Amino acid sequence: MTAHPLAGHFSVDDAARRIRHYRYAEERTMRILGGWIALTPELPAKLLFGRHVWDCAQHADLWGRRLPELRSPAQQSEPPNEAFVDFMALVETAEEPGRTIERVVGIYRVLKRHLLAEYERHLAHANPVYEPPTRRILQRCIEEERRHVAAGAVVLDRLVTDDAARARAQAWERRLVERLAAARGLGGDVETPALADVAPDSVRFQGDLVALDSTFEPVGLSEDLAQAVDAHARALIDAERSRWAADVAPEAREAVAGEYAALGKLATSEIVAVARIGAHRVVRVRLDGPERSWLVQQQWRRADGQWRLFTATIVRSDPRP
Repeated sequence: MTAHPLAGHFSVDDAARRIRHYRYAEERTMRILGGWIALTPELPAKLLFGRHVWDCAQHADLWGRRLPELRSPAQQSEPPNEAFVDFMALVETAEEPGRTIERVVGIYRVLKRHLLAEYERHLAHANPVYEPPTRRILQRCIEEERRHVAAGAVVLDRLVTDDAARARAQAWERRLVERLAAARGLGGDVETPALADVAPDSVRFQGDLVALDSTFEPVGLSEDLAQAVDAHARALIDAERSRWAADVAPEAREAVAGEYAALGKLATSEIVAVARIGAHRVVRVRLDGPERSWLVQQQWRRADGQWRLFTATIVRSDPRP
């Protein structure tokens, strides 16, 4: 930070660094929400995620285009520290079936409330004479994050229908807040990260909410599909291409093989999520090797009387602890 009264509270380098942190948070949130859309059976939450993916992408792009004006490379993201990366990774772990409450809590009760508080703090210190571009972006992001938080609160209220669900939500929020505190917030510079309070009745967010009264039962994994997915994973573990390729629709084999080429040595597999989209079943499988783990999203559909794999995408790769 600079002490010169005409230069603003943040120096150019300070401002660029913070904007790289903002872009990291927005970009990572966009990817998390995008990955959850197909895995979330409750329609109000699914559609909320879909609408807000676009806003997060817009925010990330605005920050990325602001960076060159602050003598920093365009469209660059940077976490404040490894502890904040761990916090975001913990948010993303709520992808198993039946954890929609944790997804909404992670994004809307913790992450976005903290992001909103950081934006408001920055705006309060941004010089109105020398930093109008940054202030305009902050004002837009603040308005939209307030709307997101308010809409998320309404959806969460519909999901938390009993004491057990309420306890789950509170426990997950506490765990995430503790991890966020370990990172010292998005700026990496506070002992107690702030969470902005937004009263739903103070924000016009109705356009973000769709099908609040709908119900949608989570899809289970049928026995025959579970067997097909398991056999496919065993073939990958055994590195027997002819076996796993036999499960893949002929027109998709080249693309799937290209994706699987990035996998290393494998030892175990686990199905972590499943969703239904029409005739398709979207299955997420974690493949663990001695040194790395890969999260693979597969799309299966019945063809010629049996389950066939039509797409496979590696959505994450992490070193093993």
